[in-house]
Amino acid sequence: MIIAVCAAVLYTHWPALSAKALSFDDYQYLTENVLVQNPGWTSAKKFLTEILRPSTVEGYYQPLAMISLMLDYSLGGSENNLLPFHRTSLILHIANTALIIVLLYLLFGQPWIAAAVGLLFGVHPMTVEPIPWVGERKTLLAAFFSLWSLFFYVYPRATGHKSRVTRFYIGSFVAYLLALMSKPTSTPLPAVMLLLDYWPLRRLNWRAVLEKVPLFILGGASAVITYISQSRTASTVLPSQFGLERIPLILCHNIIFYLYKMIWPVNLTSHYAFPEPLNLSQPMVLAGVIGTLVLILSLLFSLRWTRAVLTGWLIFFAAILPTMQIIGFSNVIASDKFAYLPSVGLLMALTAFLIWLCSFRPLVLCRIAAAIILLLACAEAAATRRYLACWQDTIRLFERMLTLTPNAVPVYNDLGMALYTKGRLDDAITHYFRALQLSPYDVEIHINLGNALYKKGNLNEAISHFNQALLINPKKTQAYNNLAIILTKQDKLDEAADCYRSLLKLKPDDAEASNALANILSKQGRFDEAIDCYQQALSIKPDDADIHYNFGITLGTYGKLDAAADHFRQALRLKPDYADACYNLARVLQFQKKLDEAISYYQQAINLNPNFPKAHNNLGTLLAAQNRFDEAIPHFQQALKLKPDYADAHYNLGRTFQSQGSLNDAINHYRQALQIDPNHSGAGEAYLELLENLK
Repeated sequence: MIIAVCAAVLYTHWPALSAKALSFDDYQYLTENVLVQNPGWTSAKKFLTEILRPSTVEGYYQPLAMISLMLDYSLGGSENNLLPFHRTSLILHIANTALIIVLLYLLFGQPWIAAAVGLLFGVHPMTVEPIPWVGERKTLLAAFFSLWSLFFYVYPRATGHKSRVTRFYIGSFVAYLLALMSKPTSTPLPAVMLLLDYWPLRRLNWRAVLEKVPLFILGGASAVITYISQSRTASTVLPSQFGLERIPLILCHNIIFYLYKMIWPVNLTSHYAFPEPLNLSQPMVLAGVIGTLVLILSLLFSLRWTRAVLTGWLIFFAAILPTMQIIGFSNVIASDKFAYLPSVGLLMALTAFLIWLCSFRPLVLCRIAAAIILLLACAEAAATRRYLACWQDTIRLFERMLTLTPNAVPVYNDLGMALYTKGRLDDAITHYFRALQLSPYDVEIHINLGNALYKKGNLNEAISHFNQALLINPKKTQAYNNLAIILTKQDKLDEAADCYRSLLKLKPDDAEASNALANILSKQGRFDEAIDCYQQALSIKPDDADIHYNFGITLGTYGKLDAAADHFRQALRLKPDYADACYNLARVLQFQKKLDEAISYYQQAINLNPNFPKAHNNLGTLLAAQNRFDEAIPHFQQALKLKPDYADAHYNLGRTFQSQGSLNDAINHYRQALQIDPNHSGAGEAYLELLENLK
């Protein structure tokens, strides 16, 4: 049965494997995450040890989710190949479906009904979001470990293996810890276990409460860590900031909202905006309040016959409570992914109802129930596939979101980013401007709009938006960085340097900013200051080939040839295909009169980049100096083929022809050198001298 259900889930979600859309925060989890993109023990250690201030992902501590994405990256996953990520996520979803079936079987002892309810979970459209959304690996992984924790807790109590309780308790504790390290929304799991003790295990007593104390302590520690890390790296909104009366309105809205979406899963989206205004004048909020009151009365009334309905709902409510926005952490009021694990409580209530229904005679009710479940599963599967079609393309995904939430600022922003990535700058700018109309003080949108304007060449407008971002938030390092890049391009080096200094005060460990500042200082002739900045950059990123290369250029410019050569060699060690490093190392060796070694590195630079006119020219010069004219001439000719207006190459080729006695060819190339650069002293003198000799 489990195999059949898993096969149905695999078939239903199969299109997720070809999904190419990237959603809201995938840039943090994949496209801009340097640790994920550099798999290894160093990255894993950083994920595990950055507990209170994660450096690459804004928000809470989630090391196992990040490590799992890193492993997928090592298997070939990338921004342009999302298959490895989706494959792992789909496997986890199928595993979670199987675990739910096993858990329901242990609790109720009805394999067919457990499989039927597991099928409804596995193919439900609300389970779509965590699979193609790369950044939501945490939801699937946390659910996986949470379900194992519940399995270890339930198994000895449901099967009567009391001798194994301690061993299984340890397994439950470890699985709970792993769930918290995947996503801290697993925190309420001990409360869920207590509710299971009340029903269906029926063993709620003081002993049952006391055995949960270590789990509650672990969950409490995780909650504190989560709040601190979320506050430091992202944002948290305490209830007092909006007024305590807002909390019951949000709870009532979400209780009915989730139940409605589970029963009628249409118009699903990754962005459910807060209702405006959030008070009883808003129909959705009013419906939530009335619906919640009716629901609570119905649940209490159901206790006359069964504990199942109330307890199942309480399990759902307890499990989803951390995401109910009592402490604000997101710009959405609800999300499909938040209901992924909590839905287990409702599935338990449904299982109890089906068992009760099938207890009647004749068995025709069971057959009718089975037929209805199959029809529901087919309808769910069809809806799931339709929703998955929207995840095939990022732009299509966000355009669909806008049709459902036409005034959603984050959607406009992320659609603009997707259009920017595709090179559709005008469309991106249009969406950014629309977002700013709705939210004029959104720093991220000002920065993104500045980026688009910069790429389009509107530098002054871009500067205006970066400055606006810094007026709103003077600690926004990205705005300083982007502003410095433009100012450098405009040759406003002092202003650019000031921007980098401001950035480094806020983020001293930014190696790229230290490197960029060093480059500016080098251009300004401030050699000692530049060296300090390069050394600072290398102390942060000692294995950065570009920093070694830039440091080598500066050292070479100021005559520190041995040190420059060392850094060029380091750059080549770290990046063996670094043609520019080969070329500049060859130049240093040429200055040092190490001609054979210089020839070797010029040749290596050409092998790495055959379209390198300067390398061809310089190599030709050294070969000609060794009277290897037949070898030198093809390099000069190749340099001129790549760069016809290369005056030095014409001059050097002219000298080579002159050395061979081909005077007319020499005169021709001297003339061409002078036509390109009338002030070329070498060509002018050689040309006049040759004409004089010919007389």
